[in-house]
Amino acid sequence: MVEIVWTEPALSDLDAIADLIALENPTAAQMLVRRIFRHVEQLEDHPKIGSKPAELNEWNYRQIVEPPCRVFYRYDNSCVFILHVMRSEQRLRASKLRRDGGRES
Repeated sequence: MVEIVWTEPALSDLDAIADLIALENPTAAQMLVRRIFRHVEQLEDHPKIGSKPAELNEWNYRQIVEPPCRVFYRYDNSCVFILHVMRSEQRLRASKLRRDGGRES
């Protein structure tokens, strides 16, 4: 079992997404946050289940998708670092992953 470490930027990303959804549907926002946390918890036992993002195929990053969001993480043998959460329709910028200590491999 590996440790899950949420970075502050990733938590801020998720909070901003939930706040936006909550403007129209607070219950849906709460449900989305719960689903994302449950999905991320699966990484404790299965840290490699995420796919490699097409935009970052040469780097050591993975993603899990919990519609309407993508959750980006890096796995370093004993820890999974949750780096960024974004809406699926947005375009990923690599700088979002590097802002919090994400490293290229």
